[in-house]
Amino acid sequence: MTKQAFVTIKNAAKSYGKLEVLKDINLTVERGQIVAIIGPSGSGKSTLLRAINELDPLSSGEVWLEDVQINKKLPHRQYEAHVNQVRQNIGMVFQHFNLFPHLTVRGNITLAPRMLKGLSEDAANKLAEEQLAKVGLLEKVDEYPSRLSGGQKQRVAIARALAMEPKVMLFDEATSALDPELVEEVNLVMKQLAEEHMTMIIVTHEMDFAASVCDRVLFMDQGVVVEEGPPSVIFKNPEHERTRNFLRKHLSR
Repeated sequence: MTKQAFVTIKNAAKSYGKLEVLKDINLTVERGQIVAIIGPSGSGKSTLLRAINELDPLSSGEVWLEDVQINKKLPHRQYEAHVNQVRQNIGMVFQHFNLFPHLTVRGNITLAPRMLKGLSEDAANKLAEEQLAKVGLLEKVDEYPSRLSGGQKQRVAIARALAMEPKVMLFDEATSALDPELVEEVNLVMKQLAEEHMTMIIVTHEMDFAASVCDRVLFMDQGVVVEEGPPSVIFKNPEHERTRNFLRKHLSR
């Protein structure tokens, strides 16, 4: 059976004035696939990820989720409605948790399902508790973010994204702001999602995580995808010298 593209990026380009951040990138991700994007700082990884849900719109090119073009050109009001609808299918977890400090963990997770999906309070609470149980934080449901560790905040952020029941999850350096001893608790949640065949695109500096969890790895540098392939190839026998140089600096000894 032929596998179908789930997320498709066609001829993606992004410029800030004369600075080209993304240069003619093409990418397809199948349903249930976990793709890691690695590369040096400033290579365009986060820009590409943010373009998928129109947080950082492309200068040119197309982004599709299944048969819906995410970044299609529309009059302003139609565009806003379209993007708001599309984003309900795309969960995103950022480097810096972005939790609302004035809301409890429960409030952070139930806000979007109630406002955007019209869930009742009881239904939203049940959903929040289910997602918190999944990330191992049900006992923190009524705490405020200020009383959580960095790892706990990031797990709440993951639960909040999952509460919208997205079709794809985007992780933008989800562990890079954490103390080293807290990284593994977040990685374990992401590994669990991988076991559940959640489609994920992950920008990461965690090479061991990418090697053990992801189906494909993209190495980006200077706005282009230098090479891509399964972790066994990219990490053990990369084709390009730029990839080899990067990995020599970042792979565990």
